Amino acid sequence: MGTGAGKTLAKVRKIVHEADPEIVEEWKWMGTPVWSHGGIVSTGETYKSVVKMTFAKGASLKDPAGLFNSSLEGNTRRAIDIHEGEKIDEAALKYLIRAAVALNLKGKSKPKPRRATSKRAD
Repeated sequence: MGTGAGKTLAKVRKIVHEADPEIVEEWKWMGTPVWSHGGIVSTGETYKSVVKMTFAKGASLKDPAGLFNSSLEGNTRRAIDIHEGEKIDEAALKYLIRAAVALNLKGKSKPKPRRATSKRAD
């Protein structure tokens, strides 16, 4: 990992944790950070001068700021390539992270209690 990508990743990690203090960060797949909350939110692969943030369900997220600039043809994932030295739109990135967490948690709410059915004796 180049120093530029390392600095960029450090900045991205800070933004991710500010966006969702409950997010879990694990390092998997040969040193790639994976952020999860109710399921995978995003990964942060590092290349020579780029950090690629891949959102697991990015195709289902609204992206009003137009941050997604990579992996746009897929049906599920979307990615943001953040180049070394590039200014990060922190508010827009936090919005996407929070939206991804909300999407993960949407289907995981507690089931409503079922009404007891009574059997009548005829």
